[in-house]
Amino acid sequence: MTHQAGRHFLQIPGPTNVPDRILRAMDYPTIDHRGPDFRALGERIFGKIGKVFGAAGPVFIYPASGTGAWEAALVNTLSPGDRVLMFETGHFATLWKKLAERLGLKPEFIEGDWRHGADADAIGERLAADNAHEIKAVCVVHNETSTGCVSPIAAVRRAIDAANHPALLLVDTISSLGSIDYRHDEWGVDVTVAGSQKGLMLPPGLSFNAVSEKALEASKTAGLARSYWAWDEMLEPNRNGFFPYTPATNLLYGLDTALDMLEEEGLAEVFARHDRHAAATRAAVEAWGLEVLCADEAAHSSSLTAVMMPGGKGADAFRKVVLDHFDMSLGAGLTKLADRIFRIGHLGDFNDLTLMGTLSGVEMGLKLAGVEHRAGGAQAALDHLAAAAAEPAMRAAAE
Repeated sequence: MTHQAGRHFLQIPGPTNVPDRILRAMDYPTIDHRGPDFRALGERIFGKIGKVFGAAGPVFIYPASGTGAWEAALVNTLSPGDRVLMFETGHFATLWKKLAERLGLKPEFIEGDWRHGADADAIGERLAADNAHEIKAVCVVHNETSTGCVSPIAAVRRAIDAANHPALLLVDTISSLGSIDYRHDEWGVDVTVAGSQKGLMLPPGLSFNAVSEKALEASKTAGLARSYWAWDEMLEPNRNGFFPYTPATNLLYGLDTALDMLEEEGLAEVFARHDRHAAATRAAVEAWGLEVLCADEAAHSSSLTAVMMPGGKGADAFRKVVLDHFDMSLGAGLTKLADRIFRIGHLGDFNDLTLMGTLSGVEMGLKLAGVEHRAGGAQAALDHLAAAAAEPAMRAAAE
């Protein structure tokens, strides 16, 4: 193979680039996971992790992908044959539904067009009609990674409450946690699902359930079989910094450092940075004369931007040109969107210059691939970033 100079631009919507500081932390020697050094590590992590979720209650950590955390959320709270209300926001909402079916649940899918987030009013209407309270949980993907659309979780909670319905609220934040504002307690979420490989800046391999008191109470009578995923097996060891099985020690080293990095930057600043990069990316797409897949301005994702190909297909050939010429990976369209879109990830440990390298690669790739577009997208993004950088100084001068 021919060597390509420089770093690979991994601009898919996760896994994201892992910062050197986290890589160095993970390079420490593995320690005894029953010893005092590990206990100190575990206590540090459990003392910090809730802040990222906005959760005061337990956060369970599994050596697993986000799919494992999906399963853990369901098996700890539900029983065979339970009805679950879900919303078709895209590919990953669909996969969660299929997982629920395999577990013996009865998911009901509210149809969506893959260009909007979940409709809180539609969820509320369905729950209001469920007089017998047969629906035991509502499952929503906060940021649909396949489409770049965000669902209004606070509005979904209000809809559940307005219907006076006891259903649990389960939310997938796999591609939003640590990138987009999220508030587990304040929004009344019962189980928040997350993964390590996106906004938390780690490699794949850790997943999370943040849980409410209501969810813990539901777990006491839930009838789905569980062992590895069981919350009750985790509670007591976690209180002392330990796990009931061999944990992913070196990934936990990285998590400890990642939580420090998020706290040092400040979550509000992290969210503002992601918002800025997303807005600059959309400015570039508009300048190119292309269309963002998400059709609702209020639902635009700050983690990624999905871009529709003119003519409806050819996205995979375009992504190959970008990879071959510029050593940059862009996200593919999934299932219904296969070959119709490409996705630009702008989340995790990501700054203005990285964004400009990414958008420059996209613009050069559009030209090389012969994709119909206008020039000037990268310049539009530069103008947006320059204006954003000038805003604090302008505000200070005005004061």
